[in-house]
Amino acid sequence: MPRSASRSQTRFKAVVFDAYGTLFDVHSVASLAEQLFPGNGDTLSRLWRQKQLEYSWLRAMSRRYKPFWEITRDALIYSAAHLSLELSSECEDRLMNQYSSLSAFPENLQALREMKAAGLPLGILTNGNREMIEVAVRSAGMGGLFDHVLSSDTVQTFKTMDTIYDLAPEAFDCRSRDILFVSSNCWVAIGSRYYGFTSFWINRGGLPLDRLDLEPDYIGRQLTEVLKLVQASGAKKTH
Repeated sequence: MPRSASRSQTRFKAVVFDAYGTLFDVHSVASLAEQLFPGNGDTLSRLWRQKQLEYSWLRAMSRRYKPFWEITRDALIYSAAHLSLELSSECEDRLMNQYSSLSAFPENLQALREMKAAGLPLGILTNGNREMIEVAVRSAGMGGLFDHVLSSDTVQTFKTMDTIYDLAPEAFDCRSRDILFVSSNCWVAIGSRYYGFTSFWINRGGLPLDRLDLEPDYIGRQLTEVLKLVQASGAKKTH
């Protein structure tokens, strides 16, 4: 649903997606985690994600960049230790390999194909380093759908720093407000609006809004609602 009626008729020049949690289900690792650590799979998955984000925030603020893949491994090692789980090298590698090919949410591939078929430029803007995101895109069958895959590696910082958001208007050669930025993280959607993007929050879990003074421009539950929005807005075709 639109949060700002004044923007509801925007002719978007591109749609840019957050990757982890938005296109790819970060908790699809939970089933393997449960096999390896019975009774702890879901807890491990959630703590792993929490620490991964916390490490990215601290490193961005402190200007101590480390590739997201390595941060993800650090977060896994911490989370296992916090839960008193014995993480062997084999288990660590299996979980990291699983993370490299996370499952896409069921409706995403078809929704992306329909946006692409309509001639709408698509992109990913992600904390993930390039090798990491390329594997995920390939594994999900999304190869060839994105005009630009923009990685934190390029600027060596993480969301919500302006320097990473700068990559999208530069790549698509348009104003930030003409880009619809889509994220499943409310704080990222709001951070992208701080920057100047038009923002869409995919609120899959029915969570309350983060208290950050602004709201996302649009809120929905699935990527199919993004598709409906861009179809209704008469998204500008550039191909």
